[in-house]
Amino acid sequence: MTRLGFALLVTLVAAGCGGNSGPAATPAPSANAWAVVNGKEISKDDVEKAYRRNAPAPDQPQPSEEEAYTAKLNLLNELIVQELLLSKAAELKIELPAAELDKGYEEAKKDIAPAQYEAELKQRNLTAADMKEDLRRNLLAQKVVDQEVVAKATPADQEVTSFFETNKAQFNRTEDAIRLAQIVITPVREPQRTNRSGDDASTAQEATAKAQMIMQRLKDGVPFGDLAADFSEDGESAQRGGDLGFVPVSALRQAPAQLSNAVMKANPGQVQLVSNNGAHTIVLVVAKDKAGQKDLSMPEVKEGITSMLKNRREQLLRASYLTNLRNDAQVNNLLAKQIAQSGGKVPAAAPAAKP
Repeated sequence: MTRLGFALLVTLVAAGCGGNSGPAATPAPSANAWAVVNGKEISKDDVEKAYRRNAPAPDQPQPSEEEAYTAKLNLLNELIVQELLLSKAAELKIELPAAELDKGYEEAKKDIAPAQYEAELKQRNLTAADMKEDLRRNLLAQKVVDQEVVAKATPADQEVTSFFETNKAQFNRTEDAIRLAQIVITPVREPQRTNRSGDDASTAQEATAKAQMIMQRLKDGVPFGDLAADFSEDGESAQRGGDLGFVPVSALRQAPAQLSNAVMKANPGQVQLVSNNGAHTIVLVVAKDKAGQKDLSMPEVKEGITSMLKNRREQLLRASYLTNLRNDAQVNNLLAKQIAQSGGKVPAAAPAAKP
């Protein structure tokens, strides 16, 4: 039995005059449960709320039932991971101060007029309390990742120096360059798995909904690298959290004009969504660098190497940390079981209450 929070309670019951004892039977999930994590239910309502937060607006093209349930399965898996992280937060006594939550909530909706925000909530059948609770869970889960993964990923100075000496030729730029990270979404199924969640849009509608969902997650403060590793459909860059390194300006000019112009005009830290023929590229401008010989004494060089090495290690540590959390947990994904057992049919009701 795992030590993570919400472990199932085991009760010893006397049996007969001999005093034999044994664990009580695990209670069956409720009819509304779509998953059970260490004895704690994730309900259909929890997933439906998460779906409504990210689904296309009613005036946008709507996904098919199968596409909607694919998205719901992915959201359920995210909620399972989130529940494991929240349990870990309780174990580690990590807390989210109310003032920090309030600040994060105001920051998340600062670019939306109050009337528009209220209309959007009403349209999606959500409340401000729903949005705030979602943000609370996201921020608290991120605190666990920050403490258990991010804080341990920073490379030592010697590692940075060694990388520079080994790759010194890369730092003699013959032209200006821009360091980019990307999340690629296409409207066609890829021949093989490209990201760690297995999420892969297969139609234009699904790709558009996925792009909108990722942009919303970015607004909510989810790190770009995490979203790229989870959702990008470019297998090579997804493994690096979307990092493309420094791209020469001459190479950028050969890219489609819409993408090239968006990147060239953006400032470091800005994210651009570029859409073309049903495909979408979410690109982050990380840094811009001038031509010339670079030296490790230059802050931008040292910071760039440190950031790149840290990102690589973060992706590896995060994957192993979350895998171990799940391995040590008792997880029962009832929705996934029902869909698999029915041959991929869309559920007519909540999954049957099976342990």
